[in-house]
Amino acid sequence: MIRLALTLFASLLLAGCSIFGDDDEPIDPPAELTDFEEAFRVSRVWEIRIGGGTEFLMLALSPAVDGGRIYAGAYDGRVIAVDAESGRRVWAVDTDSELSAGPAVGEGLVVFGTTDGQVIALDALEGSGRWKVTLSGEVLARPAVGNGMVIVRTVDGYLRALDAADGSEFWNVEQQVPRLSLRGNSAPAIVGSAVIAGFDNGRIAAYDLDDGDIRWENVIAPPSGRTEMDRLADVDSSIVVVGQDVYVSSYNGRVASLAAESGQVLWSQDVPSYETLGIDWTALYAAGQTGDIVALSRSSGAVLWTQEGLHMRQPTTPTPHESSVVVGDFEGYVHWLNAVTGEFEARARVDNAPVVGQPVTAGELVYVQTESGRLAAYRARRPASD
Repeated sequence: MIRLALTLFASLLLAGCSIFGDDDEPIDPPAELTDFEEAFRVSRVWEIRIGGGTEFLMLALSPAVDGGRIYAGAYDGRVIAVDAESGRRVWAVDTDSELSAGPAVGEGLVVFGTTDGQVIALDALEGSGRWKVTLSGEVLARPAVGNGMVIVRTVDGYLRALDAADGSEFWNVEQQVPRLSLRGNSAPAIVGSAVIAGFDNGRIAAYDLDDGDIRWENVIAPPSGRTEMDRLADVDSSIVVVGQDVYVSSYNGRVASLAAESGQVLWSQDVPSYETLGIDWTALYAAGQTGDIVALSRSSGAVLWTQEGLHMRQPTTPTPHESSVVVGDFEGYVHWLNAVTGEFEARARVDNAPVVGQPVTAGELVYVQTESGRLAAYRARRPASD
């Protein structure tokens, strides 16, 4: 996951400007949270400590749900599996590594990437180590697991297919990395017999799972502008696939829908966003670069609503749940927005640390992880229908 703070920092280095005015106040400060009439109450069902956190590394750590369990990892290497309903710890291990991405769950594995380019696979049932390999660059995107493979993106532009049984490499492909790019990578997605991934040069491509041969390639938003900062076009959002439709966003202002089979662009919309898109049956939900939450029609890309109440609050990827959209922010708050109107419905606070990754759901519960290494489950107590 990418955070706006990094982009601002890069801007300062390149342009020699300041985000502060003469009185040292931020030019565009985070929005203050305001009171609203709650549509329902939310309650914390359970909370557990994963491990030690870290600040400002923009890690791609986010819980994963599989088979009635929640799997999560912390930067300090601690990994836990807990019962999704009760929060009871099933197992916990220390990988002795600095975890930077994951987990991905599948093929009986729980897979993480690390800051020093390792991919670590644990047994999903009991947490024991299955294999560990070292790749050519830091892993900042959740791997994709399926079809007997683990697909990994690294910061040096490589996409690698590993054997889920032992971590040995089947194939790799490389895309050029611009001189300047955002910290983060696009999490690949396995779609049938292909894998689709986005890259820092603004391209999205599909490769054959068996041998890595390219099936199609497209440019979401070509780099443009006079400076390297202007030409940032990273596709760092995770690839989202529903049926045969692919949805993706790029840093320089484009959200697009493509055909999974051919890569043909079905529609595109100007929404500057580098976060992964949330999706339900009718809409896409994007966190814009300025923190505004935007809902788009899945069929046409038309803007349905915009919520500006999280402006510059570094929101997470929005997650649809029941009739709401759930999003975390940099002060540890979790917000429930009405999926139809975008209005605030409820709010809770996990702790003082930023919510990281993307809230995940299972049944009635919403699970969120914070930068400090906490994992919490919440339930919305909605009024009974008439």
